[in-house]
Amino acid sequence: MRRFTVEIIPDLEQGGFTARVPDIPAYGEGSTEDEGMADLREAVAAYVEHFGMEDALSRLNQPIVLRELDLELENPIRA
Repeated sequence: MRRFTVEIIPDLEQGGFTARVPDIPAYGEGSTEDEGMADLREAVAAYVEHFGMEDALSRLNQPIVLRELDLELENPIRA
């Protein structure tokens, strides 16, 4: 069993979630995080079936550290 780092992206406008492995072009969507993860699991399995595990693993980069950055930005007025 392989572990992949997954990014969960909430859709704030329409609801639901997108789940993705940043380095593999496969996405999952669902109305909950769990549904998105289940859909992603199927998408990654289909990717591996089509392109092979060697290809999928070769795309993976080492995990990076994610941090938050606080910024105070002004909303410029456009004429």
